[in-house]
Order: sequence, then C-alpha cells, then structure tokens
Amino acid sequence: MTTFQDLGVSTPILKALEAEGYTQPTPIQIQALPIVQKGRDLIGLAQTGTGKTAAFALPILDKLHQNRKHAGEKSCRTLVLAPTRELAAQIGDSFRAYGKFLGLSTAVVFGGASMHKQKQAMFRGVDILVATPGRLLDHVSQRSIRLDKVEILVLDEADHMLDMGFIHDLRKIATILPRHRQSLFFSATMPPSIAELAAQFLDNPERIAVTPVSSTAERVEQAVIHVDNSKKQDLLHALLADKSIKRALVFARTKHGADRVAKKLESAGFNADAIHGNKSQGQRIRALDGFKKGQTRILVATEVAARGIDVDDITHVINFDLPNVPEQYVHRIGRTARAGTDGIAISFCAPDERAYLRDIEKLTKQPVPVMETDMSLRAPRADERVQRPKGPAGRSGSVHPARKPKPQRAVADVHGKAHAKQGHGPTRSREEPTRDRGERRDRKGNAVWSNSTAPQKYRKRAKPKAV
Repeated sequence: MTTFQDLGVSTPILKALEAEGYTQPTPIQIQALPIVQKGRDLIGLAQTGTGKTAAFALPILDKLHQNRKHAGEKSCRTLVLAPTRELAAQIGDSFRAYGKFLGLSTAVVFGGASMHKQKQAMFRGVDILVATPGRLLDHVSQRSIRLDKVEILVLDEADHMLDMGFIHDLRKIATILPRHRQSLFFSATMPPSIAELAAQFLDNPERIAVTPVSSTAERVEQAVIHVDNSKKQDLLHALLADKSIKRALVFARTKHGADRVAKKLESAGFNADAIHGNKSQGQRIRALDGFKKGQTRILVATEVAARGIDVDDITHVINFDLPNVPEQYVHRIGRTARAGTDGIAISFCAPDERAYLRDIEKLTKQPVPVMETDMSLRAPRADERVQRPKGPAGRSGSVHPARKPKPQRAVADVHGKAHAKQGHGPTRSREEPTRDRGERRDRKGNAVWSNSTAPQKYRKRAKPKAV
C-alpha cells in the first residue's frame, strides 16, 4: 500500500499531514506527485473531493522548500488561479495547513476584499499566491504584483474558468507570465474548449485521469423526482423533514432563486442560509463557516458560490433547479460522498427542465433513477389535467375542476337600480363609449365640464342649463 513517505514527501509535510489526519494518499495524488516533482507539465482529470488540491499543493511545497529563495518585492514564485473566492480561500488554507512547518509565505487575493490589505500582503513578495483572475489583473494594472518570476502556474477547475467567462483574462495573464515555467491544469471534465486552452498554456503535458471523463462519483446514490415548479418548495420541505439528512447542500440556478428558497425554508422553521455572488464577502464567509461547523443544517447556493465548499460530511445534495450546463451536474453532486463516505444526490425536474436531464444522462452515459413521491407533491400527468377552452388570447391551461367562474354583473345594472329607487334617471354604463373622456355631467345628464372647450388653465365650470 502506497504511503506519502513512499511518494517522497518531506518530513515537515508528513508531520503536517499527520496533524490534519491524512494517512493514505488518494489515486490522483499517487499519480500526480511524481510528475510534478519531476517538473513536467500536467493535465489532471479528477472530480471534486478526490484530493486534487493536495495533489498539486504537496509537491509544490516540497519544491519550494528544497530550493528556498526570496521571491522578490511584489513577486511570487507559485501562482494558483481559481474561479471563485471560496475556492481560492480554500486552496490558500490547504497550502498553509500542509506547509505550516516549512515557513513559506502564502497570500490569497480575490474580489470583494480590501485591495489595500492584499497589497500589503504581497508587498515583500510571497512564495505562493492564490488568486481569482479578475482581481489578479486589477493588482497587475496597479503594479502591486508582478508575474515575471512565476516558476509554477496552477489552474484549478479549469473547465469552470471557461464557464464563467474567464478565457480573456486567462489569455491576458498568459502573456505576462514567463515563457519557461511549469504549468498544471486540473479539471473535472475535458470538453474541447479546455483541450484548446491547455494547448496554449502547457508544454508537452502528461495526462492523468482517476475517473472516466464526465463520470459521476461512484459512491453517490442519484435520484430524480419529476415535479411541477409550483410544488418544488413543498417537496423540498417534505424531504428535509427527514432527520437522517444531517447536512444538505441545495442548488438553485439564480441568486434571487437561492434567496427565495432559503427564506421560505427559514419561515418554515428550517435552519438554512444562502450563499451567492450578490452576498458580501463577509456574509459569504459567515454562511460557509456556519455550514462547516454544523451551525447551519441547510445551505442554499448557486453554482458559482459552491465552488469553494469543501465539507467532508455533506450527506445530501439537492438540485432544486437542474443545471442548464450538464458538466455542472458532475461538479454539484461531487460535493457529497467525499473522503470515502457515501452520499445522496436528489434532483427536482420540472417539465421545462427535461431537456437538461436528457443532456445530463447523455454526458454521464447513465440514466438517473426516478424516485416516486406522494401524489400531492408531483406534477399532474397530462391525462389528470382539466383543460379549459382557449381564451381571447388563444391560450389554454389547466384549472381546478371544482372551481367555476363567478357570474359577472354589469356595473350599469347595479347603479341603474340604485338611481331608480331615488327617482333619478338611469346612469351611463362604464362600458358605454363617451364622446369626450374628460366630460362630466349632472344628475339629469347635462354637461357641466368639457375637456375639449378650452386649455386646462382656462377651463371654467359651466353653468347647468335650466330644466
């Protein structure tokens, strides 16, 4: 059985790994460490939760420790790029944990945090810089960091970089980096766009894959529930009432959707919070910390915000909305069944999301089992719906079979009867067209005001005609 010591990991790092409770390397770590230690470029295909952060962090720390030198003012020796703030912060924490006995410096920069504090952290130079592409370019433009001394470049979750539109930022960063460097790419999927990007950044890379491309985690039990959009929230409440769901990560497609789901959960008495791009950095950190510490049982997140959630004991992932990009499904359900544990992924599929489900099954090359639910929580079948005739707009839909439209009474009839009792003549119906919309009449029907007689400021009240 391979150990970290067999892989050539230095004693200070072994001591740190033991303190963190890691005793056995994962398959991607066993394959990646020797390649990175040799200085070769690498493409690593691995899903979330397989230990890929340690797969590049451990050999990088070893190399920096064995060849100690000062990075130089406003410079860094290793640059790690991540798509989201949460993932960047998580990677920075991992480098600090694994290298806490080495005395190497680490800085993390991302949007939503103080530029001044980040400048201070980078001013004397750092061994390891973890950054999101946008904030890194902000610092480059302000000359608070220079990238001409980078020895190792890491792109983590490169496929998600492209999904978020970072391709132009990455190409700009590539022109600033030194030509002779070691580059490492890690991704859960390998679409053609990633292969094209890798060709621009990597030099004759070695390729490793611990699972088939686009496959889902083996220890995740998957299920899909076909449900109407209007019943999704009720279904979510019914599922989360099960106490065996110790910690659940719920995915919504939009930021407003995540807020709406979380608020309704809280109103129903569930301990829930939301995390998405519209939250401030402080709010995101508090929400994530509460979820990690078990203070929050349910975390509702968007795809982007969830990319830094590294929690080993998430028992359930619930896709409140199916992702419209099938690769995102692989990332989402990979948040459970981490560190050798089992997990369950349940997806809600509304009628308008069935095309997304077909794309997911096509990508993963396996059908998602259908979970049956109570009749009241699923969408009615076509033969159960009561169709109503098309209305004036030519639209049709389902109506409640017991609900009948209320008869409408003409407004003129009601008012006409009231006036007849008082001895007055009939009043004009609201549906009756008028010759002048601004016209007013007295009880006998004589005009007392006309908008067409004069401009507004010259209009005067006309005297009623004698009867």
